[in-house]
Amino acid sequence: MSDTGKKLHLVMVHGFGHGAWCWYKIRALLEASTDYKVTCLDLKGSGIDRSDPDTIFTFQDYNKPLIDLLSNLPENEKVILVGHSAGGLSLTYAIHRFAMKIHLAIYVAANMLKLGFLTPQDYKDADPDLSKYGDVNMMIYGAGADKPPTSMIMKEEFQRYILYHMSSKEDSTLAAMLLRPGPLRPFAGVHFTEGPDADSVPRVFIKTTHDRVLMQEQQDAMIRRWPPSQVFVLESEHSPFFSTPAHLFGCLLKAVASTNSAT
Repeated sequence: MSDTGKKLHLVMVHGFGHGAWCWYKIRALLEASTDYKVTCLDLKGSGIDRSDPDTIFTFQDYNKPLIDLLSNLPENEKVILVGHSAGGLSLTYAIHRFAMKIHLAIYVAANMLKLGFLTPQDYKDADPDLSKYGDVNMMIYGAGADKPPTSMIMKEEFQRYILYHMSSKEDSTLAAMLLRPGPLRPFAGVHFTEGPDADSVPRVFIKTTHDRVLMQEQQDAMIRRWPPSQVFVLESEHSPFFSTPAHLFGCLLKAVASTNSAT
């Protein structure tokens, strides 16, 4: 978005192990019903990006596609960032580095810690604990069996129950075919240096009330600790882009409209 009347530009950022593909319903709704420009990114080692997740070491490297997009925007242009799940960390990272390029940040069942993971309380409030479901993740040891794991993917038998239990069987099957191992090293203790204009970027949080990844108390804790300008609530599991796309679409439109009217 710019001050010269260019159309709104939404940049969609996926979560761990996912890719641009997870936004396909939302992109279709936006392009059919609005004149917004929509960019769905594959972060490094995700979606159709050819990078090997076992060779990605830093959060900056993992987010290179987002950094490149923001770095190359024209001087007077801003975007609206929409992040899901671990994609919220990418939004916060961008806010600290590129606040003047971001018109609005929308967190969809997403990590919204202002400075990332620094304290035990941060992990309690924002790190999903899936251990109650069993041994849900397959670890990949790209640096050798005697070294810490380098990437991880949720085992297929747990994916629908934890991530997509309110979504259609077709969508959860599609996801099972497209999920990739996500890189672990970029997320180890990831934290941020506060940018000078970080609090100037309006934020919206979209809660998911039937989430089996990010618990309600975790979502509420993040909202309480770094209050956004608005909170929307969806009767959804962790993946509303599949289970309730029309309602998520409506929330995005309301968030954009309210922020535009306030500026």
